[in-house]
Amino acid sequence: MRGAGHTMSVLPLARATPAHDVLIEKAGELGRLFGNSAAEHDLTGEPPAHQFDALQAAGLLRLTVAESDGGYGAGLAVASAVVGAVALGDPAVALILSMHYSQHAAIVRSERVGSDDWPAHLARRLSRESVEGQSLINAAQVEPALGSPSHGGLPDTIARRVGSQWRISGHKIYVTGVPLLSWINVLARTDEDEPRLGHFLVPGNAEGVRVVETWDPIGMRATASHDVVLENVTIPIADVVALKPARLGLQRDAHGATWYFSLVGAVYDGAARAARNWLIEFLNERRPSSLGGASLASLPTVQEVVGHIEVLLATNDWLMRSHAEHFDAGDAPDALSGVVKHVVIDNAVRVVELAIELAGNHGLARRNPLERHYRNVLCSHIHAPSNALLRGNAGRAALSANRRPEHPHPQSSAMKC
Repeated sequence: MRGAGHTMSVLPLARATPAHDVLIEKAGELGRLFGNSAAEHDLTGEPPAHQFDALQAAGLLRLTVAESDGGYGAGLAVASAVVGAVALGDPAVALILSMHYSQHAAIVRSERVGSDDWPAHLARRLSRESVEGQSLINAAQVEPALGSPSHGGLPDTIARRVGSQWRISGHKIYVTGVPLLSWINVLARTDEDEPRLGHFLVPGNAEGVRVVETWDPIGMRATASHDVVLENVTIPIADVVALKPARLGLQRDAHGATWYFSLVGAVYDGAARAARNWLIEFLNERRPSSLGGASLASLPTVQEVVGHIEVLLATNDWLMRSHAEHFDAGDAPDALSGVVKHVVIDNAVRVVELAIELAGNHGLARRNPLERHYRNVLCSHIHAPSNALLRGNAGRAALSANRRPEHPHPQSSAMKC
């Protein structure tokens, strides 16, 4: 992948260590444990508090915290493996965890490249809390009128400066894991004559923060991605990240996008693998009388479809692992992260669709987990930017890169597009 376009301008992160391997194993054990209660959490929509107690006890909440701050300093490859292992048991838990990892990866990156986006006092505080106790963080960006900021526009959430404090008011939607969050990184603009745009670090239990339980989707129910209403929430003037002129719009860097795209992909790939595992067991155990005692797994037509599933999952595995390893080494092309999200999510959805085709009515019966895996994996398409937008961006980039300067010959102007 070297030389394949523009590469990431970040310093290489530490490679996986034996300690990281142990953490990946712990994640696998916890994923299997979480799978035992995933159906109940799906039914009730209750936030997975006990699961995060277990993740904290295993040291997994500090996975991407810098070693200098007491964390494990893991890069994207290790974080992706951990998220995938947890998602195999409960993708809702894995999605909340992935958002937490991405926030801490941004802190580490800011320090590595000498950026002032994350003030040192905030970086130290959040890192210390993730090491010493359960402290989750996620961003709050989407709004009822604005939608996702990935489409452009400025938020209606306003930060007003009053003395040495900010007072923040606004309404955010789809805040993943919000009942469990210690910190909410709120995207807001200032009310100054020249407005600025940034992320204001709000304690989850701050006065004026109200969670409105609106999350009621078909899948990923235990992410508890409810609304948050902020009413004159007061925070210190220095507790803001990447505050820049609003006319520049939301500044998304390639590093943050790669972590987000990759870990979201790992979540839904895990859900697809859970569906595959149930299907394999079902096909080996199901023995219709019409087959004279043989299992469904003995049929060549069934074997071909399962082979299709294996090809899709092998593609996901190779793409996610190789991309994450090159990213950690510092030589992954920026544009590839969108490709990873697109391919992995499409493959994951197709895997579960194929599983349902083979399982028939059994696959859609509520007594079997395949229907839950299907509902969960369908939620992969809601994560902005959409695959359609990613394709459009890729198409425009390709067409622009290959466009020739137009200097038509006087006698061939009809050839001009």
